[in-house]
Amino acid sequence: MAQCEQISTLADPASTPVDAVVRRMRALDAALPARDGLAVFNRVYLTVTEAVDRSVDAGRFADARAAITLDVRFAERYLAAVDAAAGGGRPPACWRPLAQLRRHPGVRPLQFALAGINAHIGHDLALAVVDTCRTVHCEPADVEDEFDRVGDLLVALEERVREDLMPGPDLLQIADPLTHLLGAWSLERARDAAWTAARALWALRGLPEVAGEFTERLDAAVGFAGRMLLTPLPSWNGDGRAP
Repeated sequence: MAQCEQISTLADPASTPVDAVVRRMRALDAALPARDGLAVFNRVYLTVTEAVDRSVDAGRFADARAAITLDVRFAERYLAAVDAAAGGGRPPACWRPLAQLRRHPGVRPLQFALAGINAHIGHDLALAVVDTCRTVHCEPADVEDEFDRVGDLLVALEERVREDLMPGPDLLQIADPLTHLLGAWSLERARDAAWTAARALWALRGLPEVAGEFTERLDAAVGFAGRMLLTPLPSWNGDGRAP
């Protein structure tokens, strides 16, 4: 992999920019009610961010600075959406379904988690790749290894999320709408689409109007998928019947 230009040395060698992101997420975790849909996703994302930080410390990235930059730029987009929603503003379209339905009693925790992952991977990740390339002055191909490594962590985490938040096999029957809803979305496909979108946006960087329209349409499409993932569902008994 071609080595990217290194970002500036941190003032505190014992700290990384990821630490500030982790502190923000931990503060959100402490402040939000556990059943809040944003809190559900935030716990998931905090786990991912901590895993990336440990991987950086363990030397598992070929270019640690590029990995840190990607991770921080990625997280900044999520935190900006949180700030916009908290301040009464309009977060990106991809985040609006979660912001609007985060307290809906008919939406299950697994739906909240996957809707947040959908917004963050489907929209924010592509823009974070472009942000990273601009910050460290390199091409998307130069950060592909870091992108793939972060993506592998996300795939592993999604599997754990499904195990932790999905009802047990005796409860999740084929008749349960959640079974069909989950089968309609794939993190791996979303990650592949994010990489394609990042390359397209980078190629369009000299055409800001076209790039802006592309970004708006990407945002809207991801938001539509998120709204489908957050479709309120009935509670189901173990025998596959609605109570």
